[in-house]
Amino acid sequence: MILGSRTIYLLFCNSLRKEANMDNGMKACNRAKMLFKLFLSTLYISAFTFGGGFVIITFMKRKFVDELHWLEEEEMLDLAALAQSSPGAIAVNAAILVGWRLAGPVGMAIAVLGTILPPMIILSVISFFYAAFACNQYVALVLKGMQAGVAAVILDVVCGLGRNVLKEKSFMNIAILVLAFVATFFLNLNVIYIILAAAVIGIFKELHRHRKECRQ
Repeated sequence: MILGSRTIYLLFCNSLRKEANMDNGMKACNRAKMLFKLFLSTLYISAFTFGGGFVIITFMKRKFVDELHWLEEEEMLDLAALAQSSPGAIAVNAAILVGWRLAGPVGMAIAVLGTILPPMIILSVISFFYAAFACNQYVALVLKGMQAGVAAVILDVVCGLGRNVLKEKSFMNIAILVLAFVATFFLNLNVIYIILAAAVIGIFKELHRHRKECRQ
């Protein structure tokens, strides 16, 4: 009887271990698939994005928010703001933040690798054949055509981010949006000062909201 009970207990424990190992194996497999997809996504976005960090943020939003649903739109908006306000290239900053948010340090490293590989390879080739590219009129025409396309994509970014701000129907956010545009477009004020001022206003706004909620 005791031996039978012990046998049943051992079989039960072994089955639990097997299930746990299977769960861990499935989690590891799913994580590996997710990291591979993250690498391919950032590699594809970086390889086919021309025009700088503002453009790459648009493609990241479409990929990670609209297509894969890995991030919420508000999250992507916050990450974009952080990427723009941090020193360094916006594209790399965005890759760092998105990768860290999705999969921690490993995701960050993979996203950055996927982002920097295409321009590194392309610029290496261009620098090797620089003289031929610089004098080629067809290359110059292609670049001019790209400038128009990039302007359209950046306009799409502005409209998308502005629409999200207007959706909240917050007088403070709309006022910051208008004042930031005036300061940048008409007064030619440095963007860093505008971002810092908006950050300070945002902190005080959140503190005021938190105190108001605590009183209630």
